[in-house]
Order: sequence, then structure tokens, then C-alpha cells
Amino acid sequence: MPKKSPPGSEAAPATVLLRIRIQPRASKNGIALMVNGGLKIRLTAPPVDGAANEALVKFLAEHLSIAKARVEIVSGHTGREKVIKITGMSRETVDILLNVKKE
Repeated sequence: MPKKSPPGSEAAPATVLLRIRIQPRASKNGIALMVNGGLKIRLTAPPVDGAANEALVKFLAEHLSIAKARVEIVSGHTGREKVIKITGMSRETVDILLNVKKE
């Protein structure tokens, strides 16, 4: 029988918070690095009835190759500025998969 770890000794899954500005109704979906270092995500979805939020979660999940359940909008549900929580990945991995280059 395998040994069990003591309670509380399991490593918590990595969590990354991203500040993102979205541009709904763009001509095509894409990611851009803004001058201030933040991320801007262009989405073809309109900002109506949560369509842009759903498109954002799907877009990020596809780019990061993770389940949509691991991408959560923490704040900014009705605005363009959003905070996104990604569970189970390191910041470095997220930056690499989103092609974010630090200068």
C-alpha cells in the first residue's frame, strides 16, 4: 500500500492572475502586448449577454491547452479591464504559451 502524505503537505496548484484588457468586436481574435506591459486580447465576439466573456475563457483555454474550468474571470465581468485566474500553471508557462516577451 502506498504511503499517504500528512494532511496539508500536498502542494497547492499554481495559480496565475492576469490583468487583461479586451477589445470586443475585433476583426479577428488575437493577443497583443501593450506599452505598459499588460495584455490586450482582441475578440470577435460582441460585448452582449456575456458573449465576450465566454469567448475570452474559451480563447485562453485553447491557447493554454487547458480545460475552460481552469480559467476564471475574477473581476471585470462587465468592463473591458479584467482579472483572470488560471489554475494549475506557473506564470512562466503562461507567458510562454501566450507568447508574452518580457523586456
